[in-house]
Amino acid sequence: MAAVAGLLVIGTLLVWSATSARDDLTAGDPTAYLRKQLVNVAIGLVLMVMVMATDHRWVRILAPLAYLASVGGLVLVLTNGVVINGSRSWIQLGGMSVQPSELAKLAVVIGMALVVAERSEARRRRTVDWVDVTLMLLIAGLPAALILLQPDLGTMLVLTATVFGVLAASGAPRRWLALLAGGGVSVAVLAVWAGLLEDYQVDRFLAFTDPELDPRGAGYNTEQARIAVGNGGLFGEGLFNGSQTRSGFVPEQHTDFIFTVAGEELGLLGAGVLIALLAVVIWRALVIASRTDDVFGRIAASGIACWLGFQAFQNIGMCLGIMPVTGVPLPFVSSGGSSMFAVLLAVGLLQNIHLRSSASPTRHLSPGRVLVRR
Repeated sequence: MAAVAGLLVIGTLLVWSATSARDDLTAGDPTAYLRKQLVNVAIGLVLMVMVMATDHRWVRILAPLAYLASVGGLVLVLTNGVVINGSRSWIQLGGMSVQPSELAKLAVVIGMALVVAERSEARRRRTVDWVDVTLMLLIAGLPAALILLQPDLGTMLVLTATVFGVLAASGAPRRWLALLAGGGVSVAVLAVWAGLLEDYQVDRFLAFTDPELDPRGAGYNTEQARIAVGNGGLFGEGLFNGSQTRSGFVPEQHTDFIFTVAGEELGLLGAGVLIALLAVVIWRALVIASRTDDVFGRIAASGIACWLGFQAFQNIGMCLGIMPVTGVPLPFVSSGGSSMFAVLLAVGLLQNIHLRSSASPTRHLSPGRVLVRR
């Protein structure tokens, strides 16, 4: 919780810095995005506390409803969504836009965890078979197909890594994981060959291999992000003083490229602290997964760790030029309500699992006597 609090504070300051001098975004109000981010954090914290306080049995009962709601949101995006940056991923609700694919990541994790937990408890064994794996892939496959139709390649990559991590945590045999990985690569190659990806998405991958290929087009984001991070040096140029940030040279800097603000204004040390805090959250999720005896809790916590870990790596990697630009937010840091709600809901679930696993089922009073706490 301390690491999450640190990330929320740093992220709010970085979003404020990235937008305070951008009149084209704020309409002349330098605190517009600060207030919006604070509201998103407040709502996310309320959702987190609600999940923390919910009885574990209700979490499992509500899991199918959460999954169905996320699928419904993804269908609604395809029928009534708005196109932003070439992807139909948002639903406009008055003055607020919602991105269901962000919430679908958590829904897929808990849906897969519930399938394994219900079947293992019914059979009274923890090993998974081909039926379990098939059901988990079906649970993940429907949202993945809807996300691919948007098309939202960044979310698809994160979801793929998350599903692979959940399968590994569930105990799926290594040969099956190898076959699935090979099949995933084949499908990706086939998608490119068949022209299923948009032209701008293909250009982004080409620019990743060689940013100089189109420095004013697809390679522009990567080049400007590298310049911003390089400007920071060891100690940074100071919060609200980044030259690239103040000039607005880095596109989408308050969302997908928020890490460049940390690199430029906080320097290597400040950006390193940000990465360390993210690492603490992921490490604690894995610790929670290892300490619980509940199958649902173990797989859900492992899936959350894989999701947050890969998404953070993808976001930071594209800011440094070691990953292609795909447009995914940095967990707990980037501006955006949907992402903030999803990651704080995940933290609430982690805390729910942790509190149950930390409570000792028995307390010894004296030799031969045990008080069972209900």
